[in-house]
Amino acid sequence: MAELWYGSSVRVCVFDLDHTLVSSPLDLAAMALEMRAYIESCRGALPAREERYRVGELVRWCRDHAPDISTPVWDIALDHERRAVAAAWLEPGAREALIGAREAGFATALWTNNAREVTEIALDRFALGDALDLVVTRDEMTEMKPSADGWRVITARFAGVRDAVVVGDSWVDGVAAAAAGVPFVAYRPREGELARWKITPIAMLEDLTALPALLRGRANGG
Repeated sequence: MAELWYGSSVRVCVFDLDHTLVSSPLDLAAMALEMRAYIESCRGALPAREERYRVGELVRWCRDHAPDISTPVWDIALDHERRAVAAAWLEPGAREALIGAREAGFATALWTNNAREVTEIALDRFALGDALDLVVTRDEMTEMKPSADGWRVITARFAGVRDAVVVGDSWVDGVAAAAAGVPFVAYRPREGELARWKITPIAMLEDLTALPALLRGRANGG
């Protein structure tokens, strides 16, 4: 990883990992179903509801109600992530977007809900680590996205952030960006999910190589 940027006035471009820089067959719904099944085998049925329980909600439930089973629940998540990263592929234009962000005057950070172990495997395999100034995984956060806690970690490392954007594919990234008060750039999003969660990106990209021009425009007052 590159040396961190410090200074009185820093611009930061924050990237999501899954389906933004790197894609994989990770199935969060399947992960959540297995986690829920384990929790219910230990603690009985969770309250019924129309929507499925999401991974972050199940983790939070364990933390608040059954901390003694938090470790095996996290192990389920890590097992899914390990298997998915083995079949991961680099998103087209990912490295160009990172290098272009730097050239536009932005420090680069990663903000992902993945474990650090799995994140480092992906960054090493695709040689992305040297293009990132900071990597924030769930191991450094107290709450995963859509919480903005990762932004707290980012601003603790970069002094004097004057401008920032968050780049991601999911409503989770958009909600986290909004909670942090940071503009959101959506990469190949599901537009119905953006509408449902009332997320208004400043831009929607189909091609990551278009990002540096957008950032140059911001840096030049556009």
